[in-house]
Amino acid sequence: MADGEETTKKKLQTSYFDVVGICCSSEVSLVGEILRPLDGVKEFSVIVPSRTVIVVHDILLISPLQIVKALNKARLEASVRPYGETSLTSQWPSPFAVVSGVLLALSFLKYFYSPLEWFALVAVVAGVFPILAKAVASVTRFRVDINALTLIAVIATVCMEDYTEAATIVFLFSVADWLESSAAHKASTVMSSLMSLAPRKAVIAETGQEVDVDDVGINTVVSVKAGESIPIDGVVVDGSCDVDEKTLTGESFPVSKQRDSTVLAATINLNGYIKVKTTSLARDCVVAKMTKLVEEAQKSQTKTQRFIDKCSRYYTPAVVVVAACFAVIPVLLKVQNLSHWFHLALVVLVSGCPCGLILSTPVATFCALTKAATSGFLIKTGDCLETLAKIRIAAFDKTGTITKAEFTVSDFKSLSPNINLKTLLYWVSSIESKSSHPMAAALIDYARSVSVEPTPDRVENFQNFPGEGVYGRIDGQDIYIGNKRIAQRAGCLSTVPGIEANMKRGKTIGYIYIGEELTGSFNLLDGCRHGAAQALQELKSLNIKTAMLTGDN
Repeated sequence: MADGEETTKKKLQTSYFDVVGICCSSEVSLVGEILRPLDGVKEFSVIVPSRTVIVVHDILLISPLQIVKALNKARLEASVRPYGETSLTSQWPSPFAVVSGVLLALSFLKYFYSPLEWFALVAVVAGVFPILAKAVASVTRFRVDINALTLIAVIATVCMEDYTEAATIVFLFSVADWLESSAAHKASTVMSSLMSLAPRKAVIAETGQEVDVDDVGINTVVSVKAGESIPIDGVVVDGSCDVDEKTLTGESFPVSKQRDSTVLAATINLNGYIKVKTTSLARDCVVAKMTKLVEEAQKSQTKTQRFIDKCSRYYTPAVVVVAACFAVIPVLLKVQNLSHWFHLALVVLVSGCPCGLILSTPVATFCALTKAATSGFLIKTGDCLETLAKIRIAAFDKTGTITKAEFTVSDFKSLSPNINLKTLLYWVSSIESKSSHPMAAALIDYARSVSVEPTPDRVENFQNFPGEGVYGRIDGQDIYIGNKRIAQRAGCLSTVPGIEANMKRGKTIGYIYIGEELTGSFNLLDGCRHGAAQALQELKSLNIKTAMLTGDN
């Protein structure tokens, strides 16, 4: 029975589609009408601001290309989006909009040569096709959308022989559609960057074969080299290394990992070689759950959005009725200058379209959620986002939020009267030049800032000790650099109490041993981020109290 359930799960696939034809939330029901009858579609969701449709389907019954074909029958301009990528190509205006704009511009030369007025009519014909196709698809499904309303306005204006105005409507509508598509492209790109945090390939430790992470089962041992991202959540079964977990936790300091340590997908192995026994499937990893949380938040509607969507059901018919009144009532009353009233009816028809109103709230919510997610701030739902307007106290994590999450060196000291400070710094920076640890980069930058240039070629017998530090031999000296654990490697068990006091001031201490003797020390600081003080001050000006969360003291 369990095997059968697992087989069923394996048949299901989550596919992402870019659907340029989604204008606002009124198209969500249209997408539902198309997808629900399809055999093999288990569930779907629509993210309107990024024009994304997410479908869970049985790949044995229906393929992503078949879903695309079904959506495109309704002129929704759908395409399959590769996982973690974005395939929206609407960063440039469509050829219809460009040709229409050029012909419209030429038509304005009619004031110098009157036959050029006909270029405006040609501009209408050149640019109206996308509007016409979408309007026909909408009407055949008994729906009236912005494309249908715009088409009515264009036809009526042409019938009134105002070709320039008709061409202007077509061109401006095409440009507006392009601007919306560009905004959707940016939003989709942000979402895709979240999805692509974790690598899509993993290396099986036993065979060395590279496979797709979706094909890696639980309790499979994968290998991860220095510099590579960990593909799936698991436990280290062999080796040791330092891991950069900044992408998930915001922690700037590398975390030491040994046997039986837990590691997470999308974190980076900075040094060493480890074997990881997987404890979850790729779709159940922490980073996948984080992406799903953001998707759920984007799909959820705020109270404001639900209210606007409810009103929009009655708003569109009301706009059509009001526009009809502007055209019909003057005729019944036999007023003069009927063309003026017809123009007003067309203005109401086009400018009164609810798409802008319907799209305003979800776009604002979507942009806020995605911007927050890429900044490491996950918001569960849109309602939670609205609740932020009512907060009275804000608590901030220190590392990576208040601080830069980047190391800087301070108080580099020589504790031996026989060793010059610059000589010690030269030895340390030369050895650290062979390391990939973030602390090494900070020491090298500090050395160069005081005109000390490291020469890693002179370092012999370099060794890296994950979670402790490094060792190297230079100019006949055996030098150990690292945290307090490196003392044991050097053969020295004593510490300097005066140095430990710096820990209380939020500093991380590094030690330098030559042989068994402690000959130097330095402090690592994580400086305050630019703008952090200003942001906290602005919160206080809004009468919002602030607090900092830190484990330093």
